[in-house]
Amino acid sequence: MRPIDPPQPLATLMVATCNVLNLANPGRVFYDNQDPYSQTEFERKLTWLGDRFRMLNADVLAVQEVWDDAALKGALGRSGLRYDFVAVPGAENDATHGGAKGTPRVGIATRLKVEAMQSFAEFPPGFQVDVPGLGLHTHFERPPLVVTLRMKHGQSLTVLTAHLKSKRPKFLQDAQGNPTEDRDDRKVMALASLRSLIMRGAEAMALRCLVIDLLHRTSTPLVVLGDLNDTPDSVTTQLICATNEIAYDRSARDVALFNAYDLQGDAALKKDVAYSHIHQGSPSVLDQILVSEEFVQNGRNSVGDVKRVDYFNDHLHEGRDRTRSDHGFVRALLRLRMPPQDPPPPPAPLQPQPPSANPL
Repeated sequence: MRPIDPPQPLATLMVATCNVLNLANPGRVFYDNQDPYSQTEFERKLTWLGDRFRMLNADVLAVQEVWDDAALKGALGRSGLRYDFVAVPGAENDATHGGAKGTPRVGIATRLKVEAMQSFAEFPPGFQVDVPGLGLHTHFERPPLVVTLRMKHGQSLTVLTAHLKSKRPKFLQDAQGNPTEDRDDRKVMALASLRSLIMRGAEAMALRCLVIDLLHRTSTPLVVLGDLNDTPDSVTTQLICATNEIAYDRSARDVALFNAYDLQGDAALKKDVAYSHIHQGSPSVLDQILVSEEFVQNGRNSVGDVKRVDYFNDHLHEGRDRTRSDHGFVRALLRLRMPPQDPPPPPAPLQPQPPSANPL
């Protein structure tokens, strides 16, 4: 842009990701080893989440660990904010569905116009992975959700929310859920941890394939939000992003993802409080916001930038309480260039006026 060019107006977009920790209706059993929420606990959880949603005030809210979409809608109602579109595929509470089964689901709430939505359960054909003792891993335990949105000024963008396999050891069990391995055996523990790693790696690979399909030869920006259950520099996250490929293949930028935290415009905003989860006293970033090259400032295909990324994690130090989340929430302020507006028409030239008659 030449110095004489006027600055191009920017539209702002606030996006956030929230692992809401087993958001389920009261009295509903979600895991066999956990008691259902009482009505009192449920009310507390909705109020707490509503307060956090109001504070985030996001245009696009990606959520994970939802068992009942009615519970999410209730929490959004407590926020006092208006979301025209709320969806948690697989966790619907209606005449034919009683919420999620087996595992919680991911969802989205947005103020933007929704043009398309698709949930992806299966890995691409030929990309299944063998897991010791379990056989082929062929599908996401929690299917990622892809939504195509359109902003008020006409810009289209794609949002993907995901929740990958945790690091919790994957022990073998029978059809009734009874363990078939000695969980006190340290060698069995190592193998169970390897299973989790392979499963998360397989899901990261499948998610990478989905990202490639969404980005290849298109200029539509992509934002990936969710609980990736690993850190930004981990092998699984880097597998999803593939930014390391750019060093020897510049065309890889077309299908790469970038961590929004690294792209934010004001370096002073990068503090040492950037973490979203604490495990055994060690803080780490598991909840991430990744963006395509369209948000890389001054990039060849840039249509905007990342202004700021915020971590809301104070509640992680308030003690364990399942009516709160055990994850911090992450929010990013994105900016997108608006199309140039036609200049106003020049003023009409002044018409000469006939001389007025001066009465004698």
